[in-house]
Amino acid sequence: MSTTFKTIGNTFNMRPQTPSSTGSMSSRLTGESSDSPGSVVFGSPTVTANESDEGVGLSDPTKTHNRKEMLDLVNRLRNTGVQTDIDLPMIAVIGNQSAGKSSLIESISGITLPRSSGTCTRCPTECKLSYSAAPWKCIVKLHFSTDAKGMPIPVRLVPFGAPITAKSLVEDRIRRAQLAILNPSVDPNKYLHGEDISDANEVSFSRNYVSLEISGRDLADLSFVDLPGLIASVGRAGNERDIELVKSLVTSYIEKPSCVILLTVACETDFENQGAHHLAKTFDPEGKRTVGVLTKPDRIPTGDEPSWLKIIRNETEPLANNWYCVKQPSSQMLTKGITWAEARRHEDEFFTITQPWCSLELQYQKFLRTSNLTERLSMILSELIAKRLPEIQEELMNALQDTEAKLRELPRAPSSDPVGEVLHVLRNFTRDLSRRLEGTPDERGLLQTIRPHQEVFKRAIRETAPNFAPWEKKKADRKLPKAKFLANEEGDDKGLDSDSDLDSASGVEKPLGLSLPTIVGPPSRYSKEIYIDEVFEGAQLARTRELPDNYPFVVQKAYIEQFTKKWRQPAMDLFDEVYAILKTDLTNLVEDHFANMGKGNAKQSVLMIVYDHLDEAAIRTKQKIEWLLELEKAPTTLNTHYYSDYKDKFLAYYKGCREDSDLVSKLKSYPMGTRAPGFKVDAHNSISKVLSGLSEIGMTAKAIDLPKLLPPDPMEAALNIMAGVRAYFQVAFKRFADMVPIAIDYEIVLGLEKDIDKALQDGLQITGPEGYTRCKTMLQELTSVASRRQDVQKKMERLQAARQELKRLM
Repeated sequence: MSTTFKTIGNTFNMRPQTPSSTGSMSSRLTGESSDSPGSVVFGSPTVTANESDEGVGLSDPTKTHNRKEMLDLVNRLRNTGVQTDIDLPMIAVIGNQSAGKSSLIESISGITLPRSSGTCTRCPTECKLSYSAAPWKCIVKLHFSTDAKGMPIPVRLVPFGAPITAKSLVEDRIRRAQLAILNPSVDPNKYLHGEDISDANEVSFSRNYVSLEISGRDLADLSFVDLPGLIASVGRAGNERDIELVKSLVTSYIEKPSCVILLTVACETDFENQGAHHLAKTFDPEGKRTVGVLTKPDRIPTGDEPSWLKIIRNETEPLANNWYCVKQPSSQMLTKGITWAEARRHEDEFFTITQPWCSLELQYQKFLRTSNLTERLSMILSELIAKRLPEIQEELMNALQDTEAKLRELPRAPSSDPVGEVLHVLRNFTRDLSRRLEGTPDERGLLQTIRPHQEVFKRAIRETAPNFAPWEKKKADRKLPKAKFLANEEGDDKGLDSDSDLDSASGVEKPLGLSLPTIVGPPSRYSKEIYIDEVFEGAQLARTRELPDNYPFVVQKAYIEQFTKKWRQPAMDLFDEVYAILKTDLTNLVEDHFANMGKGNAKQSVLMIVYDHLDEAAIRTKQKIEWLLELEKAPTTLNTHYYSDYKDKFLAYYKGCREDSDLVSKLKSYPMGTRAPGFKVDAHNSISKVLSGLSEIGMTAKAIDLPKLLPPDPMEAALNIMAGVRAYFQVAFKRFADMVPIAIDYEIVLGLEKDIDKALQDGLQITGPEGYTRCKTMLQELTSVASRRQDVQKKMERLQAARQELKRLM
């Protein structure tokens, strides 16, 4: 019959041992296995042994070497503490209090565990058994991964005394080691060498554990963790919290998918009352990774044997890896000092001559005795490790990558040169600030964000143009035609679709005591017009000692003041928008460079400094805007050609509008392809003759210029005032619409970079005598960040150490 190992969910078959082969160490090491109804969920490659093979386990040199290698690897991985991050294969021994768990551990390991009243095991005990031709030896170590409050700490593996070569000394050493585990803040040497040891402990139970490395000739290659027994109740001196504390501790082990649960059940207690079984079933409901062990079979009440035999036959509460039954020495035997070898002989005699065990079917005999259990556990664990090894390697690499990413996400660790580090960050900040202020080819750039507001400002200034109407108020129903010469010049006028020469504002005030319409309020296409008779009347009232055909400049100045007074608000609006944009951009830039520096104090300090620097630039900018506004209060220009050209255009425009509308439309449509209503061919020819005649006498003109040849208008003076004011507006508004954005850009945008380095260094006081201390304080991390960094770095150390162990296997 062949021995077959199959993958997850399939059977794991072994040839049965004959009754005569069970009981001695030599037969245990060479015994053959039989078909087993159980299955190992931890899949492994299929292995077939020939009939001539002399068994499995320690007797087979190849299997022994591979098994030992696998177990040693996991033990080394556990020493790194990586089990916190990766699910490592392991065997966890669980059971109710007084279920015979300690006796089972003693029979497997060959050592004596401490016994006292109440709960004996108050911390996990890791047993690493290995076969060795060298003399028997036990090394005790303390594995600390949490402090007295249960908080994670860097993994510490502390040797606890010299290696032990006499089994009689192990019990006392373990008892002292457990006390050291339960008092993590005390120097372990106090418990190692102390004579007067108090039973008062810092914690009642601990996740830290005692590690035993035991080697010798009579040992199988096996590792397991003995967990505290589950408590059903506590006495008067006990703590109710301990019940849940132990349950939580056991759960933290058996909930992991790669944990083999070695479940101990005492036959002297009703099976249904075994809390450990219920807990194991919670996390392994199908029983695929649980190995059951029945203890104290000599205490089965008379008549109850059949129910326990059904369990051994896997008929009741079946498990994929079956149930086993062991017989440990009684209390009297232990008191008399029975040896391990004597205990195994006594166990073998019990199952050989005691009913109903001696009559159990041959195929189930291999589920009796500690030696069979130990051999099976060793094989299950080694096969599980072999199966999990590729997965462990992959999980380890993924965990390393994830941890590296988390380290990169953390703020930079505080530098050993705090002054240099702070200066480096400041240089990067000012460099990026300079780049932003200078301008970047980016749709979200600072200048790109400001530009739309500059266009709004320009339009707002242009919309303050005086809305002159070159006819009397009684003809208010007339509408101004389009001023196409403006549309050709102003790219965003869109041809001035309104009937006015420019959109303007409404409202009236009387500057200088004159009855002059004032342009205030919001711009509107339907604003009140300034009629020519109102302009003429105002001009007449303003005359003093001038000649009859002259009018004082105060008339034009009054109208100019009306529109220049309204320029302050758009200018300040533009300033406010630019200031807000700069402040937001500064805030984001400071956030990018200083948000992760220290506890956040540096960011707040830098924000205050740059805000103050921005406010200083803002004061200068407002002063410059006010200066420009003051300049505009005295109407003047050296751009005489531009002014004269516009005045002529507006004068012709206004005169043309005052003449017969039919004539004006004819003149305007003359050069166009379409004709005005009522326009006759004769009129077209007449205009052509006039233009030809003018050309013959040396005068070049267009049809639109012909209104200038019309007879003098009685409102000529008003027309001149209107044309002059309107022409000056074109000169002044373009000048102002340029100068204000330029001044803002120079003073607060480009000007923000001026002396920013000095402001930051002086404000942060990093170059003075206290500079080093201040920089160190600025870089000091938040406690939460420092703690997170420490945790991630500890994890990285564990993972890297585990990686080195895996490399050794390669």
